[in-house]
Amino acid sequence: MAATGRYTGFAMLAHWITTALLFLMLPFVWVAENFPPGETRTFWYLMHESFGIMIFLLVIARVTWRFAHPPPPLERPVGPVAKGLSHLSHWGLYAVLLVMPATGYLMAGNGQPVPFFGLFSLPGLPKNDALGVIGNQIHVNAQFVVYALVLLHVAAVAWHVGVRRDGLLNRMLPPQDHAPG
Repeated sequence: MAATGRYTGFAMLAHWITTALLFLMLPFVWVAENFPPGETRTFWYLMHESFGIMIFLLVIARVTWRFAHPPPPLERPVGPVAKGLSHLSHWGLYAVLLVMPATGYLMAGNGQPVPFFGLFSLPGLPKNDALGVIGNQIHVNAQFVVYALVLLHVAAVAWHVGVRRDGLLNRMLPPQDHAPG
Protein backbone atom coordinates (compact mmCIF):
# COMPACT_ATOMS: atom_id res chain seq x y z
CA MET A 1 0.00 0.00 0.00
CA ALA A 2 1.40 3.38 -0.97
CA ALA A 3 2.18 5.85 1.77
CA THR A 4 0.44 9.20 1.52
CA GLY A 5 0.50 12.38 3.50
CA ARG A 6 -2.11 12.82 6.19
CA TYR A 7 -4.63 15.49 6.95
CA THR A 8 -3.95 17.58 10.04
CA GLY A 9 -5.12 16.28 13.40
CA PHE A 10 -7.82 18.96 13.47
CA ALA A 11 -9.08 17.99 10.01
CA MET A 12 -9.25 14.31 11.00
CA LEU A 13 -11.00 15.01 14.29
CA ALA A 14 -13.47 17.43 12.69
CA HIS A 15 -14.21 14.93 9.88
CA TRP A 16 -14.95 12.04 12.23
CA ILE A 17 -16.94 14.17 14.69
CA THR A 18 -19.01 15.53 11.79
CA THR A 19 -19.57 11.97 10.57
CA ALA A 20 -20.65 10.76 14.02
CA LEU A 21 -22.98 13.72 14.58
CA LEU A 22 -24.53 13.27 11.15
CA PHE A 23 -25.21 9.57 11.61
CA LEU A 24 -26.61 10.18 15.11
CA MET A 25 -28.72 13.18 14.09
CA LEU A 26 -30.49 11.70 11.05
CA PRO A 27 -32.57 9.12 12.96
CA PHE A 28 -33.71 11.68 15.55
CA VAL A 29 -36.24 13.27 13.21
CA TRP A 30 -37.40 9.87 11.97
CA VAL A 31 -38.03 8.85 15.59
CA ALA A 32 -39.72 12.17 16.39
CA GLU A 33 -42.17 11.74 13.52
CA ASN A 34 -43.41 8.48 15.06
CA PHE A 35 -44.64 10.16 18.24
CA PRO A 36 -47.72 12.31 18.66
CA PRO A 37 -47.16 15.95 19.61
CA GLY A 38 -45.86 16.08 23.16
CA GLU A 39 -42.73 15.87 25.30
CA THR A 40 -41.18 12.82 23.60
CA ARG A 41 -41.59 14.24 20.11
CA THR A 42 -40.27 17.63 21.26
CA PHE A 43 -37.22 15.96 22.83
CA TRP A 44 -36.25 14.20 19.59
CA TYR A 45 -36.73 17.39 17.56
CA LEU A 46 -34.61 19.25 20.13
CA MET A 47 -31.85 16.67 19.66
CA HIS A 48 -32.10 16.86 15.85
CA GLU A 49 -31.98 20.67 15.85
CA SER A 50 -29.16 20.84 18.40
CA PHE A 51 -27.01 18.35 16.48
CA GLY A 52 -27.79 20.31 13.31
CA ILE A 53 -26.47 23.48 14.93
CA MET A 54 -23.32 21.65 16.01
CA ILE A 55 -22.79 20.29 12.48
CA PHE A 56 -23.31 23.77 11.01
CA LEU A 57 -20.65 25.29 13.28
CA LEU A 58 -18.27 22.39 12.71
CA VAL A 59 -18.62 22.58 8.93
CA ILE A 60 -17.92 26.33 9.02
CA ALA A 61 -14.75 25.55 11.01
CA ARG A 62 -13.84 22.75 8.57
CA VAL A 63 -14.29 24.90 5.47
CA THR A 64 -12.28 27.71 7.05
CA TRP A 65 -9.54 25.25 8.00
CA ARG A 66 -9.59 23.65 4.55
CA PHE A 67 -8.88 26.98 2.82
CA ALA A 68 -5.76 27.41 4.95
CA HIS A 69 -4.73 23.73 4.90
CA PRO A 70 -5.13 22.02 1.50
CA PRO A 71 -5.50 18.25 1.39
CA PRO A 72 -2.30 16.21 1.37
CA PRO A 73 -1.28 15.02 -2.09
CA LEU A 74 -2.07 11.50 -3.18
CA GLU A 75 0.85 9.15 -3.71
CA ARG A 76 -0.70 7.99 -7.00
CA PRO A 77 -2.58 10.74 -8.81
CA VAL A 78 -6.07 10.11 -10.12
CA GLY A 79 -7.36 11.15 -13.53
CA PRO A 80 -9.10 14.47 -14.19
CA VAL A 81 -12.62 12.97 -14.09
CA ALA A 82 -12.05 11.28 -10.72
CA LYS A 83 -10.39 14.43 -9.39
CA GLY A 84 -13.31 16.55 -10.56
CA LEU A 85 -15.84 14.18 -9.00
CA SER A 86 -13.85 14.21 -5.78
CA HIS A 87 -13.86 18.01 -5.60
CA LEU A 88 -17.53 18.18 -6.55
CA SER A 89 -18.57 15.64 -3.92
CA HIS A 90 -16.44 17.17 -1.15
CA TRP A 91 -17.58 20.73 -1.76
CA GLY A 92 -21.12 19.46 -2.36
CA LEU A 93 -21.07 17.82 1.07
CA TYR A 94 -19.80 21.02 2.67
CA ALA A 95 -22.50 23.03 0.89
CA VAL A 96 -25.39 20.73 1.73
CA LEU A 97 -24.21 20.40 5.34
CA LEU A 98 -24.48 24.19 5.56
CA VAL A 99 -27.79 24.42 3.67
CA MET A 100 -29.51 21.78 5.83
CA PRO A 101 -29.05 23.54 9.19
CA ALA A 102 -29.77 26.95 7.63
CA THR A 103 -33.07 25.74 6.18
CA GLY A 104 -33.83 23.86 9.39
CA TYR A 105 -33.39 27.15 11.22
CA LEU A 106 -35.80 28.83 8.79
CA MET A 107 -38.37 26.19 9.79
CA ALA A 108 -37.71 25.85 13.52
CA GLY A 109 -36.96 29.52 14.12
CA ASN A 110 -40.00 30.78 12.22
CA GLY A 111 -41.33 33.19 14.83
CA GLN A 112 -39.79 31.39 17.81
CA PRO A 113 -36.38 30.82 19.41
CA VAL A 114 -34.48 27.62 18.64
CA PRO A 115 -33.23 25.82 21.76
CA PHE A 116 -29.76 24.28 21.86
CA PHE A 117 -29.95 21.16 24.07
CA GLY A 118 -32.15 23.18 26.42
CA LEU A 119 -29.09 25.12 27.58
CA PHE A 120 -29.90 28.34 25.73
CA SER A 121 -31.84 29.40 22.67
CA LEU A 122 -30.82 30.97 19.41
CA PRO A 123 -33.04 33.92 18.58
CA GLY A 124 -35.95 33.15 16.33
CA LEU A 125 -36.64 34.82 13.02
CA PRO A 126 -39.59 37.09 12.40
CA LYS A 127 -42.68 35.01 11.59
CA ASN A 128 -42.83 34.42 7.83
CA ASP A 129 -44.88 31.41 6.79
CA ALA A 130 -43.86 31.63 3.12
CA LEU A 131 -40.17 31.54 4.06
CA GLY A 132 -40.84 28.66 6.47
CA VAL A 133 -42.50 26.68 3.66
CA ILE A 134 -39.54 27.32 1.34
CA GLY A 135 -37.12 26.32 4.11
CA ASN A 136 -39.13 23.14 4.69
CA GLN A 137 -39.18 22.21 1.00
CA ILE A 138 -35.44 22.73 0.62
CA HIS A 139 -34.68 20.94 3.90
CA VAL A 140 -36.83 17.90 3.13
CA ASN A 141 -35.57 17.55 -0.44
CA ALA A 142 -31.91 18.25 0.35
CA GLN A 143 -31.82 15.25 2.66
CA PHE A 144 -31.68 13.09 -0.46
CA VAL A 145 -28.67 15.07 -1.67
CA VAL A 146 -27.01 14.35 1.70
CA TYR A 147 -27.74 10.62 1.35
CA ALA A 148 -26.45 10.53 -2.24
CA LEU A 149 -23.25 12.44 -1.46
CA VAL A 150 -22.51 10.37 1.64
CA LEU A 151 -23.02 7.16 -0.36
CA LEU A 152 -20.79 8.50 -3.14
CA HIS A 153 -18.14 9.44 -0.55
CA VAL A 154 -18.23 5.99 1.07
CA ALA A 155 -18.20 4.26 -2.35
CA ALA A 156 -15.17 6.31 -3.40
CA VAL A 157 -13.34 5.37 -0.21
CA ALA A 158 -14.22 1.69 -0.76
CA TRP A 159 -12.92 1.96 -4.34
CA HIS A 160 -9.65 3.51 -3.16
CA VAL A 161 -9.23 0.92 -0.40
CA GLY A 162 -10.42 -2.19 -2.23
CA VAL A 163 -9.50 -1.53 -5.87
CA ARG A 164 -6.76 1.07 -6.09
CA ARG A 165 -5.19 0.19 -2.73
CA ASP A 166 -3.57 3.60 -2.74
CA GLY A 167 -3.65 4.46 0.96
CA LEU A 168 -6.29 7.16 0.55
CA LEU A 169 -8.16 6.22 3.75
CA ASN A 170 -4.92 6.47 5.73
CA ARG A 171 -4.89 10.21 5.04
CA MET A 172 -7.94 10.59 7.31
CA LEU A 173 -6.75 8.20 10.04
CA PRO A 174 -4.08 8.68 12.68
CA PRO A 175 -0.85 6.73 12.07
CA GLN A 176 -1.22 3.06 12.94
CA ASP A 177 1.40 1.13 14.85
CA HIS A 178 2.02 -2.06 12.87
CA ALA A 179 4.80 -3.34 15.14
CA PRO A 180 4.23 -6.89 16.44
CA GLY A 181 3.01 -6.84 20.00
